[in-house]
Amino acid sequence: MTTVIQLNDVSLVRGARPILDRIDWRVEDNQRWVIIGPNGAGKTSLLRIIAAEIHPSIGSAEILGERLGEVNVFELRTRIGFASSAQAAHIPNSETVLDAVMTASYAVTGRWNEKYDDVDERRARRVLAEWHLQDFADRAFGTLSDGERKRAQIARAVMTDPELLLLDEPVASLDLAAREHTISIIGEYASAPSAPSMVMVTHHLEEIPKGFTHALILQNGKVFAAGEIEHTITSDKISEAFGLAITVDSVDGRYRARAH
Repeated sequence: MTTVIQLNDVSLVRGARPILDRIDWRVEDNQRWVIIGPNGAGKTSLLRIIAAEIHPSIGSAEILGERLGEVNVFELRTRIGFASSAQAAHIPNSETVLDAVMTASYAVTGRWNEKYDDVDERRARRVLAEWHLQDFADRAFGTLSDGERKRAQIARAVMTDPELLLLDEPVASLDLAAREHTISIIGEYASAPSAPSMVMVTHHLEEIPKGFTHALILQNGKVFAAGEIEHTITSDKISEAFGLAITVDSVDGRYRARAH
């Protein structure tokens, strides 16, 4: 196994307020992690550190063997796939879905004067097919439904064959059908032996796809619990982390939660 994320005593401070507080965490290349926790727990901030978008205020963060602060983050980011709604906002509505995915090869949004080889287009079309978007290649990105946009964001993130894939709430705001469709595809991808290491942030246990192996629970910017998913996503731990009596169980590899 190869360590892809190593955080030691990582804190993130904004003003006088700690957003993340002394995080120790390690992710191996054969693991698929989900990060959960209450609102304001620091989930997205943690994801942005491992995406090399921001640096910790204190501590050391090594991503794909490179230490933040000692590496060219622009080069490091080319090895990381990151799908988030914030990034999708930079894709022009007039851009075709094919170009929206293919431009990931140059880490840009909005096709301009880049030169793409036939191999780039073939890979982009193959990725679109994997995410059930092959019939949308020539559609404008702005005409897609929320579910189609979410899948296009993920397709763009995997276009460069990343060593680490980060998903920030990939099914947030989707209706039931679109949510389940997207979760199913993510689960198939995560379960494949060739899939990269993955980290996904979500607010809801029901959104955790099959194939995820580990879980990290954040509470008030600190690691509340972390480890193999079946030993971490439990009624006792979820209840304590969220401050409410919650029963957690799983059916066919999918989690569900209800208050009692």
